[in-house]
Amino acid sequence: MKKAIRPHHRVLRIGHTGLVVPCILATLVTFIFAAFVAGRLRINMTPSEPLGLWRIADPDRPIVAGDRVFICPPQTTAFSAGLRLGYLRRGLCPGGYAALIKTVIAFAGDRIEIGPAVRVNGVEIVGSALRPIDGKGRPLAPTPGGIVPPAEVFLFSRYPASWDSRYFGPVPASGILGLAQEVLTYAP
Repeated sequence: MKKAIRPHHRVLRIGHTGLVVPCILATLVTFIFAAFVAGRLRINMTPSEPLGLWRIADPDRPIVAGDRVFICPPQTTAFSAGLRLGYLRRGLCPGGYAALIKTVIAFAGDRIEIGPAVRVNGVEIVGSALRPIDGKGRPLAPTPGGIVPPAEVFLFSRYPASWDSRYFGPVPASGILGLAQEVLTYAP
């Protein structure tokens, strides 16, 4: 007697194998994403700070001037424009923005003077010269300066092409996620 051939069995096996690789990849991507979120890791691909892997660290003290922080930008027209112009990336912060890595240089009550460079309480910030245009030749308008409002901070990046509070003004301190710590970075 002849043995019956079951072609459908073979088709099921091929279909099952075809699902294994996508399922493994989906699980791996989910695991990596969860590890980044739980470990508070972020990848910086902007020129404002060294490129690479960073960690959001919980501070064991109050934030002080000179601290480099991760901060979620507020949902304002300036940041909507920044996203549209490519100054910001999309991310997990409210409004769909990526967290920024910037240095806090002034707090509520500090006086900001915007001229050829930035002054905080009369002291010039080294490397804070303003640029009249961005990397694509579009005009950049500086913030007018003045007194930093209550519960806000003024942010700065020492990288010349950085878009920071010189252009968008002070931002709410409540957006600070933590200190920015380099894990594995490269500064070109």
